[in-house]
Amino acid sequence: MIKIMFVCHGNICRSPMAEFVFDDMVKKRGLENDFIIASAATSTEEIGNPVHRGTREKLKKHGISTEGKHAVQLTKSDYDKYDYILGMDSMNIRNIKRIVGNDNSGKVKRLLDFSNNPRDIADPWYTGNFDVTYDDIYEGCAGLLDFILKEKS
Repeated sequence: MIKIMFVCHGNICRSPMAEFVFDDMVKKRGLENDFIIASAATSTEEIGNPVHRGTREKLKKHGISTEGKHAVQLTKSDYDKYDYILGMDSMNIRNIKRIVGNDNSGKVKRLLDFSNNPRDIADPWYTGNFDVTYDDIYEGCAGLLDFILKEKS
């Protein structure tokens, strides 16, 4: 079982988008029994809130539901529970490490570190551009899945 935690600042835009996009990719390949996929925030300000309307609407266009998801915070114990802890940008990485402590196992990375063009994913909370965020997240999730499948074979 491969356990993946996607992380962003508030767990209402980017990380739930990554959680549900990756989950959709895995299901389309018939691999849903091989993965545990979750998302969390580094901050507390959105805890308990549903997924942002912009993320819900963008995913709905791709036939992906976010029903039942509410923001939760990353915990120190999540480091031991997950194989990959993937932040959306460099600030998330700093905050993840502040929460979990040392990354001795090398689990903490940016999602787009698994792409051919490693970079931060802009926060649509500020940019308002959920289309670019979706494209970046899709690129990162596809790269991550390819990486994991190559590692397993």
